[in-house]
Amino acid sequence: MTQEPIGSPEIYRLQVNGESHDVQDAWLGESLLYVLRERLGLPGSKGACEQGECGSCTVLLDGAAVCACLVMAASATDADIVTVEGLAPDAALTDVQAAFLDEGAVQCGFCTPGLIVAVHHLLEHNPEPSALETREALSGNICRCTGYGRIFAAVDAVVASRADQAAR
Repeated sequence: MTQEPIGSPEIYRLQVNGESHDVQDAWLGESLLYVLRERLGLPGSKGACEQGECGSCTVLLDGAAVCACLVMAASATDADIVTVEGLAPDAALTDVQAAFLDEGAVQCGFCTPGLIVAVHHLLEHNPEPSALETREALSGNICRCTGYGRIFAAVDAVVASRADQAAR
């Protein structure tokens, strides 16, 4: 039995991946994760714990990495939201995504979108993180398949590749 939300449906607008999206017939208490996946058709962010503990739903909200399951979508109307789908133009792979594939950091793939967003955030703010800084930055993202070694190798590969490109 489905319980209808109390109150009338609302309409608001979100700025997601550089595009404006009208969210119609929404309940104001819906999470950003729910709205991204179910109302806007952006399934990259995954819902696992729904408590902000696993990081599988990580998105960028005004440049900060946040768990979309903890943000009420209606509270993000004036924010710039970037999901894993919006990290690269034209559906091309980013260097981070390519490194995850090359290093075998993708196993079941469930945590991968959140980790990809978190790594982008880390490298945007710290282009040459130490191993400890990488571990700390990704500590909010849980992966049950890889043991993290391949994920850390992917981060190291991106850092090395970007350093090589900068040296040229």
